[in-house]
Amino acid sequence: MLSGLLNWQSLILLGLTTYHLIASSQEKSKIPPIGKLIDVDGHKLHFYCAGEGKITMILDHSLGGIDGYFLVDELAKISRVLIYDRAGYGWSQFSHKPRHSEQIVKELHTLLEKTEIKPPYILVGDSFGSYNMRLYTHYFPEEVVGMVLTDGLHEEQMLSMPLSLQLLKLFFTFSFLIASLGATLGIVRFLGIIGIFEIIKPELLLFPKNTLKIVKRSFYSGKHWLTMFLEMWSLNNSGRQLQKIDNFGNMPIINIKASTFLKIGFQKFYFSITPADKLRNQIQSNLLMLSNDCEQILAENSSHFVWVDEPEIIIKAVRKVLEKVEHPKDELM
Repeated sequence: MLSGLLNWQSLILLGLTTYHLIASSQEKSKIPPIGKLIDVDGHKLHFYCAGEGKITMILDHSLGGIDGYFLVDELAKISRVLIYDRAGYGWSQFSHKPRHSEQIVKELHTLLEKTEIKPPYILVGDSFGSYNMRLYTHYFPEEVVGMVLTDGLHEEQMLSMPLSLQLLKLFFTFSFLIASLGATLGIVRFLGIIGIFEIIKPELLLFPKNTLKIVKRSFYSGKHWLTMFLEMWSLNNSGRQLQKIDNFGNMPIINIKASTFLKIGFQKFYFSITPADKLRNQIQSNLLMLSNDCEQILAENSSHFVWVDEPEIIIKAVRKVLEKVEHPKDELM
């Protein structure tokens, strides 16, 4: 009986994997890149540019996320916007180079040079993307005129987390590695087809289906989860790279703070991890000292995934930074 059950499980897994391989092949024509692919340091990165304006917004996603696609069209109504997929995500190729912030910033700068999209830039970084945007500004201060950080990270707290959160971080790190195997076998695609993503985050239903297809397509890939593992594994290294950064002077910066770490389905249930929320409060206090013109906006109905829960808050923050850049106080007097 046990042998028969194992045979059925093997057949189901074989069916899922076969369907996944066929679907992945078909997606290459059904969901082609919306932008362009360009060679950067030995692998191709995907980028998409929309809108018009003298100032370009550069979007960098969270760890494992490709959140910017949910808002790129709305942001393009404000000014020119560039969104790109870090190596391993979306349409970008996987990279065997280290997945820490210095390498990511190097790749982004090369990408911008090759696309000939000139500064000035307003950098918009979500979660781990805030590390990358801050480090980019440190290395290329003459190119950046403002930043918007969404529930960002700060290296001081991230490098001195209590043991309980270090263990939680380690759990997530290796769960991403296991998920990369699940994605390769087609299990993640099956969960996506039956609507698990929308059950966990009902807010996803508010976005256009084509946008959801773009996001899900990345999550169905094993390289997506493997890249998440590698970025999380290198997170302390990235944090140490951020320790060299000084205050950004009078640069306008807005930090968007979520009200809690997790908010999942089931009547918008809020799941609070007290040590994590305490850590986030300390992080936000430090982020407020990034410049002499740093402001915090509270996303009262958001979890860590502000791009999904309250995208209008991000639009509001970008508009405010853009207004400050275009009409500085000394010019208005």
